[in-house]
Amino acid sequence: MTEPSAQEPGTEPSAQEPSTQKLSAQEPGDGTRAVRAGLPEPVKNEPTLPGPVFAAHFHLPGDVSGPYAYGRDENPTWTHLERAISELEAPGRSGVETLAFASGMAAISAVLFSQLRAGDAVVLPADGYQVFPLVREQLTAYGIEVRTAPTGGDAQLDVLDGARLLWLETPSNPGLDVCDIRRLTDAAHARGALVAVDNTLATPLGQRPLELGADFAVASGTKQLTGHGDLLLGYVACADAELIASVKRWRKIVGAIPGPMEAWLAHRSLATLELRAERQSANALAVAQALLEREDVAGVRHPGLPGDPSHDVAAGQMRRFGCVVAFELPSRARAERFLEALTLVDDATSFGGVRSTAERRGRWGGDAVTEGFIRFSAGAENTEDLVADVLRALDGA
Repeated sequence: MTEPSAQEPGTEPSAQEPSTQKLSAQEPGDGTRAVRAGLPEPVKNEPTLPGPVFAAHFHLPGDVSGPYAYGRDENPTWTHLERAISELEAPGRSGVETLAFASGMAAISAVLFSQLRAGDAVVLPADGYQVFPLVREQLTAYGIEVRTAPTGGDAQLDVLDGARLLWLETPSNPGLDVCDIRRLTDAAHARGALVAVDNTLATPLGQRPLELGADFAVASGTKQLTGHGDLLLGYVACADAELIASVKRWRKIVGAIPGPMEAWLAHRSLATLELRAERQSANALAVAQALLEREDVAGVRHPGLPGDPSHDVAAGQMRRFGCVVAFELPSRARAERFLEALTLVDDATSFGGVRSTAERRGRWGGDAVTEGFIRFSAGAENTEDLVADVLRALDGA
């Protein structure tokens, strides 16, 4: 990315400028990039990461000019975070713009409702996030045709003809199936369709949908991206100026904006993303491998397992396989006893936090899972401690 000139003390960068961090000629690693992403040029006596800017309005005498006029449109704290995410989703690529949202669903809704009109068709994953049935109802009410097919086996190809937008969620939540992003994107573009990829479970350190041809990379920053279970956030990244402008217009209309404190906390958390992702991915794989040895556990899924149905496709497009493991216990009662017996794992929804969580996913409805289905999110605990806790809880259940 190109570098703008150094900022004078007290000034703020343009919301549309690319990242300002100086990097060596050698391509930086994920950890280096995560630590430095989105930071402004160093200015003597100024903080490395400027604090959150709390402002509903800005000084604006005369004609409207400059990047910051009103707090629903832009905020300097968003700017730094959005630049950082762009650098992670599309390293070294100019022209990629990211928009931050108040939640992952706000980001998802912004893409869907800014790109689709009455009479259009959209292809959604049949096994995607459990709020999608509500989304389908709303899209249908607006006169949009909704088609669904499973993620695994690239089955969405079968219902793609004539669609305006293809929505991929890979790995899928909670089943952890994976589809071939490049193959589906090429097929969609050949048919005149746009492609959005929900990158929540993988994070930009796991896969980069824009590099694989997608038009939009969308995610909930609530999960592993920020990783501490203390904020709600979403984002949309896109390299097409016209497309991202329409998403930005939708954000302005509905006001689905993040607070500056949430944006600042998110940016601060990015610095440890690579450290967290490495430990959590290793923990998830270790837990999955231990579960495979248990006769009382069925349906173990994790893309990093060599025998997993999704492994070959995942290995071709993912750089890390994620922190989530899925498996089944024989009954609801057995699952609830297992969750109660865990000591290092919280019984909680969501995933991607530094503290391991697990839940009986069927309690929410909306997912095609058995009563004993467990979605397990590996945290950053020591691997041997976490595996031992899981095995002890299984024995105790």
